[in-house]
Amino acid sequence: MTSRSTTIHRLQDRLRHLYEGRANDAHRFRYGLLVFDLVTLLFIVSTSFIPRNVAIATLDVLFGLVILADFSARLFISRTPRREFLYPATWADVTAIVSFLAPLAGEGLGFLRILRTLRFFRTYQLLIRLRADFGYFREHEDVIIAVANFVVFLLVMTGIVYETQHAINPQIVNYADALYFTVTALTTTGFGD
Repeated sequence: MTSRSTTIHRLQDRLRHLYEGRANDAHRFRYGLLVFDLVTLLFIVSTSFIPRNVAIATLDVLFGLVILADFSARLFISRTPRREFLYPATWADVTAIVSFLAPLAGEGLGFLRILRTLRFFRTYQLLIRLRADFGYFREHEDVIIAVANFVVFLLVMTGIVYETQHAINPQIVNYADALYFTVTALTTTGFGD
């Protein structure tokens, strides 16, 4: 084996350990990914209240590069990388990466960043750890997962409403407005008009 292939195998082994391992450092790494996903979600929602500027575009690109690195690492350690593209979560990640890097070519795909929330569905190793670390999670797992799935659905729909309406509907200027319209439409309570 050449030194290059040895280095590649070591890197694959290390990344597999972090993404799939059972040691404490692997658990911390995956908790870190979960925190990153939550920070990404907060960034997406909070920047909808701020006019687009160079700082936000720069942060978009930085988030996109980190997500690209995570995605690339997961493909690199996959035993069947081509098969990964059969999963909707993989395409959600690809779409999120493109949309975060979109400021390089101009805005337009920004609402697709919300698809990053679909990543929560891919954290199955983390679910095992949450069961082991938190009794409350273990006891209420079905409810917590159902609520998480609903929140992800709600955020994706809010992103779609925001992107399709904010330019033409003066009542939707940020994610909070889009969330109001999404919840009102989903619950069929009506808009009061």
